[in-house]
Amino acid sequence: MTVLVDSDILIEVSRGRNAEIVSKWAQLSDSEALILFSPVTAAELWAGARPSEHGVLEDLFQALVCSPTDSSVGKKAGEYLRRYRKSHSVELGDALIAASAVGNGARLWTRNRKHYPMPELTFFD
Repeated sequence: MTVLVDSDILIEVSRGRNAEIVSKWAQLSDSEALILFSPVTAAELWAGARPSEHGVLEDLFQALVCSPTDSSVGKKAGEYLRRYRKSHSVELGDALIAASAVGNGARLWTRNRKHYPMPELTFFD
C-alpha cells in the first residue's frame, strides 16, 4: 500500500497533539506501506514552521519519500482545477496533492476530504 500524507496530518504528527492521529501514524510507520508527501505539503509546512520546529520537520521529511511531480501531475492538477475550482473551491495546492496521489496510486490521508471531490481519489482511513 502507498499513502500520500496531506499537510494537516503532518502538522498533527509533528506537533503530537492529536493522540488518534499519532497512534495511526505509528501503526502506518511500522507497516510495509510506502509513505509519500507532496512538494506542496513541504512548502506549506516550511512556510508555517516556527524556528523551534525546524529540527522536527527535517527529521519527519527525511523519514518519508517525496512524490515525484512531473508534467503529468501538472496536467491532471489542471484538469482538477478546471472541473472543481468553481463548484468545490479546489485550490492549486489541493489539486496538485490529489494529482500526486492519483498518479502514484496512493491513498490520500487527510482530514479535509471536502477539498478533494475527485471520484478517482481513494482515502486512507
